[in-house]
Amino acid sequence: MDHARRGAEDLRREIAEQMADAAASLLESLDEAQRLAAFHPLDVESPQAEAERQTWFYTPADHGGLPLTEMTSDQHRRTHRLLATGLSEAAYVSASTIMGLENVLDRTEGWQASFGRERGRDPLLYWISLFGQPGESVWGWRFGGHHVSVHFTIIDGKVAGATPNFLGADPASSPLLGPHLLRPLAAAEDLGRELVRMLGPDQRSAALASARAPIDIVTVNRSQPADGDNVLPLPLLFRGRLPDPFNGMMAAAHHAAEAKAGLSATEIDAVSFTRAPKGLAGAALSVDQREVMRALLHSYLDRLPDGLADLEKTKFEGDRISDLSFLWAGGIEAGEPHYYRIQGGDLLVEYDNTQRDVNHVHTVWRDLSNDFGRDTLADHYRAHHDH
Repeated sequence: MDHARRGAEDLRREIAEQMADAAASLLESLDEAQRLAAFHPLDVESPQAEAERQTWFYTPADHGGLPLTEMTSDQHRRTHRLLATGLSEAAYVSASTIMGLENVLDRTEGWQASFGRERGRDPLLYWISLFGQPGESVWGWRFGGHHVSVHFTIIDGKVAGATPNFLGADPASSPLLGPHLLRPLAAAEDLGRELVRMLGPDQRSAALASARAPIDIVTVNRSQPADGDNVLPLPLLFRGRLPDPFNGMMAAAHHAAEAKAGLSATEIDAVSFTRAPKGLAGAALSVDQREVMRALLHSYLDRLPDGLADLEKTKFEGDRISDLSFLWAGGIEAGEPHYYRIQGGDLLVEYDNTQRDVNHVHTVWRDLSNDFGRDTLADHYRAHHDH
C-alpha cells in the first residue's frame, strides 16, 4: 500500500472515529423511548432492516428515527455535532440555513401548511437514525428532514459510503437586509448556467434533452435508480399515505406542476434516467468548459469534510473529467425552469429548479453502485462471513 493510499485510509478512519464519538455521545443521552426511535439494527440479511436503511426522503415527510422535536436542547447539540462530522464547514452552514428556511417557507405559505400535524413547516422536524452500534465493525447513520438528507456507512472503522447526499432550498433565493440575497445553493445554479451558456451550437444541441424541464429530479428518492425512471407523483414521496385532505392536495399540486411544465411524452422520455449517460460527452468540451464542469462538480463533492472531498475529487482529476456527460433541460436564462445532470461511471448529480416560479431548488449527489455503502458492504460480508 503506497503512501497516498495509507493517507486516504487514515483519513477515512479519523473521520469515522469522530462520527462514532459523536453518535455514542448522542446515544448515551437518550432515554429508552428515544433509543427505540433512533436506533435500528443493521442486518443485511433482513429485507425489512435493509429497506429502512435504504429508505430516504427530501419532502416534509416523516424521515424515520428520532426527530429534534422530541429532544432536549442538549440532545439537539449532540445531533448537530454528529451532522457536522459528515459535512464540510460550508456544507454544514448551508444545511443549517436550509433548515432555518422552514420558518421563511411557513411565512410564504401564510402559516397554513400542516400535513396533518401541529406545524407542517418546522425547523425541528429533522430526524436522526443510527444503524448498528457506533464503533462496531459495520454501522451507519442518517440525518434528514425537508430538503436535507445525508447518509453515512462505516465499515471496519472507516467511512465507506457517503451518499445519497441531498440538499434543497425553498426559497432558493430570498432577500436579506441591504442589497443582498440569501442563496444557499447558488453555486449549483450559477455554475450550471455558466457551463450551458459556454456551449457552442452543436454542443448545446447535444446537451439539450428538452426545451422544457422536468418538475423534479428524475430519480427522486429511489433507493436504486433504474433505466426508464422518471419523476414520481408527489404523494408517493412521503412515508405512507398522507391523511386526507393533504394527500389530495399533494396530488393536485403535482398535476398542476405537470400541466404548467407541459412536457410531452417524448420530452419526458428524453430526460428519463438511464445508466448509460445522456447528453454532451465531456470529451467534446473545451479545456475551459471542462474546468467549469469540474468547478460545478466540486460544488457537490465539497459537501464532505475537506479530506474526504479531496479523495472524491481525485476520481475526476485531469482528463478523467472527460468521462462525464452533461445534460440540460429547460431554459438557460435566470428565471426560466431548468434541470441538469452530470453523469459518468457510478457518479450521478442531479439539479432541478422549476417549482414555486423557479425559486425552489433540489440537488442530489449519488454513487450509483455505493449509495448506502452498498458495494463496500457487500465486499465486506463476502470477505468476513461464510454466508
